[in-house]
Amino acid sequence: MSTLAGSAYWLPVICAAVIAFSIAMYVVLDGFDLGLGILFAFFPEESDRDQMMNSVAPFWDGNETWLILGGTGLFVLFPHAYAVIMPALYVPLFSMLLALVFRGVAFEFRWVAKPHHRKWDIAFSAGSIVATLCQGFMLGGLLGGTRVAAGQFAGGAFDWLTPFSLVCGLGLLVGYALLAATWLVMKTSGSLERRARRSARLLLVGLVGFIILVSVWTPLEFPGVAQRWFSWPNILYLSPVPVATAFFAITCWRGLAGSRFFFSPFYKAVALFVLAFVGLLISTMPYLVPPEITIWDAAGAPSSQRFVLIGVAILVPFILGYTVFVYYHFRGKVRADEGYH
Repeated sequence: MSTLAGSAYWLPVICAAVIAFSIAMYVVLDGFDLGLGILFAFFPEESDRDQMMNSVAPFWDGNETWLILGGTGLFVLFPHAYAVIMPALYVPLFSMLLALVFRGVAFEFRWVAKPHHRKWDIAFSAGSIVATLCQGFMLGGLLGGTRVAAGQFAGGAFDWLTPFSLVCGLGLLVGYALLAATWLVMKTSGSLERRARRSARLLLVGLVGFIILVSVWTPLEFPGVAQRWFSWPNILYLSPVPVATAFFAITCWRGLAGSRFFFSPFYKAVALFVLAFVGLLISTMPYLVPPEITIWDAAGAPSSQRFVLIGVAILVPFILGYTVFVYYHFRGKVRADEGYH
């Protein structure tokens, strides 16, 4: 890395930032969407489920745009990393994609199948749970290290399945459910909002527990991460991340106890996810495939990177503008008598 200069150094950094931004947008925006399916099992009343799905109906399909951007961006911008990550994570990746297909079909078919829609409720919930678990498994499998030999994946099909990846999967399940519960606090009223508040308190405690567990487990398991966080003066520079995490967890709890600022808990839960993502980047960068392949090792041809970045510079503002417009246009709480069209 020290021998790189100019565009050879900065182009991969900018491209990595694009991928990171896409992943962060997907996790935040599709997280509460998947979380609603996770919560379905705990909200059995049909009227509650109708209102839950109506609250996300204008947004859910657009949220997955960021997943496509991140995946295709990785393929074009970092083909070496893509060639290693794909075979390492085939099983959870394709399981996630199939679960998202079932979930998307169930979202549409549930309404036209009434009153015989129970199987679509199951498909929507199961698809959300499986997709979330698979995302956690992929995260844990990637963080746990990938065996690489001669620039190629040298492990087995189930190397990703470890106790650490299981913890990551369960933690993401709780986290997405928290996003969904705080979303319902913001978007619904009456008994559904009150139940969502109670659920969100329990889920917040669970997510903080998983954050602490992973934060302790990771440096103990991976010495490089411990060196990154706890060496001097890094520990001083990086201390705002855990401090801010504690701050937003406490203020989210307080927001769930009150009713004046009904939107506050959701944004505090989003902040927790953003901080967790920042902590992940601090722990792993500059590696795209820890601990073997850096962003410079994995970078594609500079001409390809420039071409894609021009497209990103044109398209992403339109995607962001559409996202802002939709969320602003459909702001406010969803009434129980509103339907999905």
